[in-house]
Amino acid sequence: MTDIRNAGTFSLGTRTVKRLGYGAMQLAGPGVFGPPKDRDAALAVLREAVASGVDHIDTSDFYGPHVTNRIIREALRPYPDDLTIVTKIGARRGEDASWLPAFSSEALAQAVQDNLRNLGLDVLDVVNLRIMFEVDGPAEGSIEEPLTALAELQRKGLVRHVGLSNATPAQVTQARAITPIVCVQNMYNIAHRQDDALIDDLARDGIAYVPFFPLGGFTPLQSSTLSTVAGRLDATPMQVALAWLLRRSPNILLIPGTSSVAHLRENLAAAGLELPDEALALLDGVAA
Repeated sequence: MTDIRNAGTFSLGTRTVKRLGYGAMQLAGPGVFGPPKDRDAALAVLREAVASGVDHIDTSDFYGPHVTNRIIREALRPYPDDLTIVTKIGARRGEDASWLPAFSSEALAQAVQDNLRNLGLDVLDVVNLRIMFEVDGPAEGSIEEPLTALAELQRKGLVRHVGLSNATPAQVTQARAITPIVCVQNMYNIAHRQDDALIDDLARDGIAYVPFFPLGGFTPLQSSTLSTVAGRLDATPMQVALAWLLRRSPNILLIPGTSSVAHLRENLAAAGLELPDEALALLDGVAA
């Protein structure tokens, strides 16, 4: 079994976590909506992740909705002392499984209460404000009002730390003037590198960057270069993509998701994958 400590650690708020974590989105049903096809398998994945040393789990109560957090509670509570659970608020699910903004102070307060109840917690470690001006990617717009509401929930002791998801660099700057930000969670991978400068800026200030969709998400990245490098290293494309992200910057924390124990083990094995300089150069060229 690969020791995921090989990937190193980084700070996340007042905690230090291993750089390979787990994203729970795929534990819900198809389209991140409804219950999983196999609840026992979902429970097994979470327990295997923690048994393998994972101490950072990413989730949201709008996964399902309510499904993923309840599975996490069933699988892992009472939680290990070193486990950091990061959740997101700012969106809700329509009856047709659509993703809708939920930015009002009332909606954000309700979302925090829903996360607390369904996770079985008294306080949330980290809450990311999911910015929903566009569903499919960051878009400019002021986040002062919702972030101020979230900061008020933090002052009330319901939230320890605040982060952002689906954010532009300008929104990160605006947010940091309102309250300390401990992480930024955006789509980023070897082919989609729009946040290169932001990652470097955050690294200088000790703020974590948490990329999601390391292989493109719902539309998986098709890259002959990635496949070639994976073949040469006797690895999977996902392992190579994760190893590249670990090399990209020390402040990057990974949250690859899966509903399979076998795939979980494959993903965590990326902690031990060394990328030769020539492989790194090839991968760096994918975005070009």
